[in-house]
Amino acid sequence: MKYLPYVNVNMGTKSIPRRSHGNTLPLTQLPFGMASFSIQTDGGSPWFYHPDHEYAEGVRLTHQPSPWIGDFGTVLMVPQNDIVADSADRAWSGRRLQDTVQRPDYLKLKFLRSACLFELTPTERCAAIRLTFDDDRPAYLSFLPVLGNYTYRYDAATSTLYGSTDGHSQDAAVDFCMYFALRFGSGQIDNDRCYCAGEGSSLCFHAALKGRSLDARMGISYISEEMAAAAIDRECKETSFDMLRQYAEDAWEEKLSRIEIETDDEEQMRTFYSCLYRVFSFPRKAYEIASDGSLLHYSPSDGKARPGVRYTDNGFWDTYRTVYPLYTLIAREEFAEMLDGFVADYLDGGWLPRWLSLGEVGCMPSTLIDAVIAEAAVNGIGSRETLENALCGMLNHANNEAPEARYGRNGISSYIKHGYVPREEHRESVNLTLDFAYGDWCIAQVARCLGRDELVEEYSRRALNYRNLFDAQSGFMRGRDKNGEMAAFFDSVSWGGEYTEGSAWQSSFAVPHDIDGLAALYGDREKLIQKLDALFAEPPRNRVFGYNGEIHEMTEMALIDFGQMAISNQPSFHLPYLYAALGQQDKTDYWVERLVRETFSSGADGYPGDEDNGTTSAWYILATLGIYRLCPGSKEWLHSKRLVKSVKIWGKEF
Repeated sequence: MKYLPYVNVNMGTKSIPRRSHGNTLPLTQLPFGMASFSIQTDGGSPWFYHPDHEYAEGVRLTHQPSPWIGDFGTVLMVPQNDIVADSADRAWSGRRLQDTVQRPDYLKLKFLRSACLFELTPTERCAAIRLTFDDDRPAYLSFLPVLGNYTYRYDAATSTLYGSTDGHSQDAAVDFCMYFALRFGSGQIDNDRCYCAGEGSSLCFHAALKGRSLDARMGISYISEEMAAAAIDRECKETSFDMLRQYAEDAWEEKLSRIEIETDDEEQMRTFYSCLYRVFSFPRKAYEIASDGSLLHYSPSDGKARPGVRYTDNGFWDTYRTVYPLYTLIAREEFAEMLDGFVADYLDGGWLPRWLSLGEVGCMPSTLIDAVIAEAAVNGIGSRETLENALCGMLNHANNEAPEARYGRNGISSYIKHGYVPREEHRESVNLTLDFAYGDWCIAQVARCLGRDELVEEYSRRALNYRNLFDAQSGFMRGRDKNGEMAAFFDSVSWGGEYTEGSAWQSSFAVPHDIDGLAALYGDREKLIQKLDALFAEPPRNRVFGYNGEIHEMTEMALIDFGQMAISNQPSFHLPYLYAALGQQDKTDYWVERLVRETFSSGADGYPGDEDNGTTSAWYILATLGIYRLCPGSKEWLHSKRLVKSVKIWGKEF
């Protein structure tokens, strides 16, 4: 059975800054591939693609994990003739939506202005590009700037264009440069008519065609232009476009077939496999292969090429909740290699990653990679050496302030001193404290796996610090100042301030490692259940005091209207499963099925909120299968009603 036909790469792409339906891009790439490609319809902002736009500015090499983070290492390709423009806002062309083909393995776009059919199929670090013009007007394939400063060098003897860009967005990346090489087919380029225009961040290159067609290969590298050219030799030299497309199709079919569902609902099939495509798109590989077969990666901490693997484009605050638990079932080998890559950041630069977009962004609080490491350790993933190095990194950020806010645990010294992060010292102090307590529990689990018993008791004790913020009067977690006092003013639906992307309703139940202890704070399990009932019954009101304005997550929670259960954002993902943990399975079954049926679809408006690198997709997949890891870092799955007839994982009944 073929699964790619069910994938809609446009799922979730119908998004704008004020309303996210996923904030996804229609990526053509291999699973976890280093080189990704998307149509660009409006490059004026990070929301550079919209599925309804009947025009295109070009095909963009992109590494953007989220529009909130931005892109890096990117260039725009567009076929031109007649008046050849040097910028996207002048080179754009009309396109027919019905004639555009966008798949994980293949992209086809007809530029009406230049009467050119642009086709692309990806490899891990390369792509095959095929152009066909309808007429004999002098034609060009233009490489236009997007972000950063560009260089170009054309080698006429080998018909190879070498280029580079230092463009990256919010991350810390020393001496970053993405190198790319374009190898054109023999005799297809008119060397005398090729030229550069502009300079620096406006520099572009126009490759002149001799005839109506072009067959080119593009390779990228974060290390050197020689490595970019070597990637072409390794991955697609003397291999036809159609054969490379078949390789890409086969790679995707292998991944998608790891979960086989049986259902009579075609829409459910489309949604499920579109979500599974997202789960296998991130994190992206950021390592390369040297001539001797050894693996190398660019290190953002010092700009050097270092041995070993590396992965990027992942925010652990989001992905730890669903993606990595799912990987324990369907991608154990890949998970182990990813873990090696994440630990490489600690070995290279002294800090485990928090939010990677090539280098460290640190845009979300806490060090939830702790949960990813614990999930690997307790489920037998990763070598002992990797886990020991990971534990060293965990202990480092659990006890030491980082030199920059983008690294480590912000407020860790105060947390150690007070047992919580004081609200006057750091925003989001409630979430910081709860995440630190859970992270400490994760450290205890990794220490136990490694036989470090002296650490287990200490960090298990620190894991109970969540209790320090419980307000018995209101029944919520609330911030305290250095003197232990809570603020006089409290509104349970006020977002921001002490809370991250939510209010007290979404944040107060983030104690996955000690549900019994949380219930005891309320009095017993029944009283905690009553609080959850109130959460689902409370209207989706929100107040903007902490943000001084509405953020899109507020908008989405209100529009979806499941009370204070904001399935549109990660802190609420576990809430319906708390019922099962507390002994009320029927309520978990009821709410999970409704959320799946009513807030997801395979369309361009298919997600209830930000998709976030496979996170929301993995929630949908787990909910459909009828399982959920309430506490990553354990082996326990909670169950809900299975929403398909049957499931096979790796060909076996599940």
